Amino acid sequence: MSRILVAMSGGVDSSVAAALVAEQGHDVVGVWMRLHDVADSYSEFKKSCCSLDAADDARRVAGQLGIPFYVMNLEREFDAGVLQPFLDAYLDGRTPSPCVDCNTYVKFGALLGRARHLYDCDAVATGHYARRVVSDDGEVRLARARDTDKDQTYFLYGLRQDQLEHARFPLGELTKPAVRSVARSLDLVTADKPESQEICFVPGGDYREALRDRAGWRPEPGPLLDVGGDRVGEHRGAAAYTVGQRQGLGVALGEPRYVSRIDPLSNTIQLGRREDLETTTVALERVSFVAGAAPAGTETASGFRADARIRHRATPIAATVRPASPAEPARGGRWIVETDEPVWAAAPGQACVLYDGEIVLGGGRIARPGADAPELRASA
Repeated sequence: MSRILVAMSGGVDSSVAAALVAEQGHDVVGVWMRLHDVADSYSEFKKSCCSLDAADDARRVAGQLGIPFYVMNLEREFDAGVLQPFLDAYLDGRTPSPCVDCNTYVKFGALLGRARHLYDCDAVATGHYARRVVSDDGEVRLARARDTDKDQTYFLYGLRQDQLEHARFPLGELTKPAVRSVARSLDLVTADKPESQEICFVPGGDYREALRDRAGWRPEPGPLLDVGGDRVGEHRGAAAYTVGQRQGLGVALGEPRYVSRIDPLSNTIQLGRREDLETTTVALERVSFVAGAAPAGTETASGFRADARIRHRATPIAATVRPASPAEPARGGRWIVETDEPVWAAAPGQACVLYDGEIVLGGGRIARPGADAPELRASA
């Protein structure tokens, strides 16, 4: 059996993950990660995975399971790999995906590295709902969880082969009710704990507060433009909006309007009708593939077929995926996704994940519209 580090957040999922790994006979080490200063406070409704009460719950579960427990400080790695990119994205008019960065750079990056060097662990296990499939030739694939409602592979697409090789997802074959049942059968203190429903470093749920407190953002009003470029109002600061947003616009134009584009340089926000936010072409940047290379067929002009998901809860849409140019690399390059049906509100900065059935092929971040997109026009 192996020595496995389990990332314990203080929630029911990671608690059961630790229990299952221990039940399999592995030598288990429990670790709670200190990622930022929210760890110095308590979560009022016990819904944060990064507050002091979460650390206490993780420690209590480790005690119930009889496994060693440690607190690991990864604040520097989290700040560089997750927090700063999060703040920079909003200030640049993009919508970040911090959970993707946390998994790629922290949990299966820094934590995995320390697990192997400090605790001589062979792998890191988490409470993610995902599956890891090893083919006959040794290639490790990332597959959707059996519980499709809880599947979290959208946030794991950036993992490389060397990371997946040392990753374990004990909950991949279970449903959420089954996980709760296991926790209750073991009388774990987290069995009926509510799920975390917020960005861990934004305990109040409003990312704008994080921009003010952590990036010194001060809202600067600017023009709010309608579909045709006419000025119809004033926004309260470009970073306070995201593509697809309808609420809080402060304008009444006879039919619903949504944020369709954010230009931080001119501090201008363009509105559109719902149909204006539909598209069948989505450009991706910082693309990576789980296998380390794009699927066969990429060398042709037609590219390869996949199902594309532009948001965590969005329905995957059949699409053709091709490199933006023949020289694009398999990791970090730009690719074009052409969907068979329109997708709505593809927000720059968000992840677009590509699937072949249950298998995750890879993905990238949605790029800002190119030079051929309509320019914003401010009017008096």
